[in-house]
Amino acid sequence: MADQLPKTGRIVVGVDGSDAAERALRWGVHYAGLTGGVVTAVTAWDFPPMHGARWMPPSSTDAATLEERSRKRLTDAVAEVVGERGPVEVQADVRYGAPARVLLDAAKGASLLVVGSRGLGGVSGLLLGSVAQHCVQRADCPVVVIRGDG
Repeated sequence: MADQLPKTGRIVVGVDGSDAAERALRWGVHYAGLTGGVVTAVTAWDFPPMHGARWMPPSSTDAATLEERSRKRLTDAVAEVVGERGPVEVQADVRYGAPARVLLDAAKGASLLVVGSRGLGGVSGLLLGSVAQHCVQRADCPVVVIRGDG
């Protein structure tokens, strides 16, 4: 069956530290192994929303700290899923911005976008998370949504 799968190029996987994202990364790496693809694991960082009348713009130190934390989370997630010498090449990409927009931009020209979706259980469990929904509706490439629950 593996010889019937199309050869692919870049597979973008959204990684946010959730169980669903870890499952998405595992799925993306497995698929890349079957098709000869390369995985780009992408995480987005942004400033936390500020509420109240006394908001001050964040400093460059705050930005560097937030970006570095995101980079470490992504690096740790990739290391846990694929190890140091995984079965395929996995590139880590940390970008500033809203997660859905970051993933859509990263997926331009990609063969596939893989994202996780929260499993909420019951009827609400049939719904996609907002980022997954946004990606499914607007991506330029096919999108695979991996649920976080068993």
